[in-house]
Amino acid sequence: MTTARDLMITALDVAPSPPPEAGELSLALAGAELIDLLSAEAIRLEGDRIVPGHRPDIADGPLDQAAESLAREAPYELVADWLWRRGQGLAAAYLAAFEAEGRLTRPRRRGLPFRTGRTVLVDSPERRLAGERWASNEPVLTALATAVGIRDKNDEDGKDGRDGQDGRDDKEGTGEAPVTAGDAGDAGDAVETVVVAVNEALLELEAVRQRRSIEQAAFDNVWRGY
Repeated sequence: MTTARDLMITALDVAPSPPPEAGELSLALAGAELIDLLSAEAIRLEGDRIVPGHRPDIADGPLDQAAESLAREAPYELVADWLWRRGQGLAAAYLAAFEAEGRLTRPRRRGLPFRTGRTVLVDSPERRLAGERWASNEPVLTALATAVGIRDKNDEDGKDGRDGQDGRDDKEGTGEAPVTAGDAGDAGDAVETVVVAVNEALLELEAVRQRRSIEQAAFDNVWRGY
């Protein structure tokens, strides 16, 4: 299993209703893919640029597509640019992959012969492993899930399970994830760079939405004659 898949499973399995917005989740999934590619040594970071390494055989379909889409000529792609490019519609792509793989089902309601309602995850070893990773507060998954507001739906206080810290609280008001992943050294620094970039992209997305909302309200007021 990959970090991106574990994040998608967590979003479907743990997040309360409503779940994370597709745009936010897509950005986080794109960040998770970068972390998976770092782990596979398919890329390295030079500052905030993604430098491709060897092209490994990747059994996971979406992650293989991510590796295939890497910019392989200098100047290499910025992490922030990757998040926006790769993240476009990525949550829907993972959902479609899960459906194609039979990882999702629509439960039947009593008295109705057909399936209805929202899709739910089927029980599987992958689902259990993702649940164990989440329950253990593994730093990478926790950081990305927290960034998009995922909290344990069984926690009555609306916490995310990390010593009582609220899921969308940031570190010292900077918008950075309060936990960062990592092995020591360059690998840990690279993962932290990705996590910070995800949080900055999420803040930018929120700012864009607020600006559009204000512009739409002003437009509506003009038409009403205000």
